[in-house]
Amino acid sequence: MFFSPPFKLADVTENRRDPFLHIMQMSSSPGILDGDRYHIKVEVEDDCHLQLHTQSYQRLFSMVDGARQEMEVHVGKGASFVYLPHPCVPQENSIFNAYNKIFLSAGATLIWGEVITCGRKLNGELFRFSKYHSKTEVFLNNKLIIKENVLLKPEAGNLHGMGMLEGFTHQAGLIFHGGETASEATISAACELLETQTDIIFGITKGPASGIQMRILGNKSEQLIECLKIVSDLLITENNLCLPNYRFC
Repeated sequence: MFFSPPFKLADVTENRRDPFLHIMQMSSSPGILDGDRYHIKVEVEDDCHLQLHTQSYQRLFSMVDGARQEMEVHVGKGASFVYLPHPCVPQENSIFNAYNKIFLSAGATLIWGEVITCGRKLNGELFRFSKYHSKTEVFLNNKLIIKENVLLKPEAGNLHGMGMLEGFTHQAGLIFHGGETASEATISAACELLETQTDIIFGITKGPASGIQMRILGNKSEQLIECLKIVSDLLITENNLCLPNYRFC
């Protein structure tokens, strides 16, 4: 592992018999500041298993020029990578661009989640950020199979309107690739689990390759995190993947 300030990486694996290596990405910075440029690269070798944790909520502070984060992930044959980070909190006047590129080999498993909030809701900062833009591309054997583009600019349009957040303040997304092609029964089971939650709406669809994609709208960060975990656990069980029960640190 290699890192430079303000980052730090820590091995937080509690059970040494756990087939997964658990690494926590830590930072001495209170959050992402104006002018920050982050580059994160993860390489999971063949038949290896990694879960990357985050330390806390990702706070985006007030900015003039904006900040940028690039993340590149390579997952080898028969390997697994799990990334379910804490929610992102864009504060007033923040400008953030994130670019994620994920390269999967044959037999690789990916669980990739994201939770975006409206800002500091309890402080009355609802959608006062300037821009939040996140692009995620997933490649299988160097062929693009998934491209997700999330662009939120409150001043450019009504985020509460039809086809946008429709009155909700938080959103979560999940990309799953691995195991057998997701069956209608698996998707139905996931829908049944999410239907037990209150005050959310969601959609689940089959991915272009083996896996699914999901989007959830709600009003509470912790609830959306729990929803991602519930569905992830189901997918692991349904696809007979040898992954441990992972946790949020």
